[in-house]
Amino acid sequence: MTRVHPANEAHPTHDGQDHAVLARPRLAWAITGSGHCLEESLALAAEMPNVDLFLSRAAEEVLPLYKIGIAQLKTRFRVFRDNSASAVPVGMFYETGLYHTLVIAPATSNTVAKCAFGISDTLPTNLFAQAGKLGIPGIIFACDTEPVVVTKSPLDWVELRPRNIELHNVERLRQIDHCLVANSIDALRAALDTRYRTLGLLAAVPG
Repeated sequence: MTRVHPANEAHPTHDGQDHAVLARPRLAWAITGSGHCLEESLALAAEMPNVDLFLSRAAEEVLPLYKIGIAQLKTRFRVFRDNSASAVPVGMFYETGLYHTLVIAPATSNTVAKCAFGISDTLPTNLFAQAGKLGIPGIIFACDTEPVVVTKSPLDWVELRPRNIELHNVERLRQIDHCLVANSIDALRAALDTRYRTLGLLAAVPG
């Protein structure tokens, strides 16, 4: 279970420079240990205003395989890492009005399964659970949504065939409160466009 952290508690897992006054509301974007459309997901995140990036431990292992460094990410985002047992950065979701939306992209089948069954034992899954309890919408770009998935591995393009259990977990996730599942980068972009229009924060997501 995630411990609730007061809004004024220090966040030691934040990499990067603190800002005296943060622009708000902000977009929370979590990365898991999937390489599927990882570069495209980060490129889309970089188009959005006021984004905080949250990395799972698995994400930190995968990023270097795609030649993406933490220092590189910190030039564009505030970066939070999964370095605490109680997922300390989750406490920021209790700061009223700080985050308007949570995105998990890309989301591994493991993360999808955990979110679908209410398991919260990583930074992204803790964020998903607490955001949902606070009524903050979550948009999850699930990797395994089709019978055949073509994805870029660190070495080459590969063809994967998700099992029925992965596909069923995606459908179960669609039933979770305050959750929207995207099955492609284009679908994720469209979902963000709709969300920003609803909030009146951005006329349209850049295309």
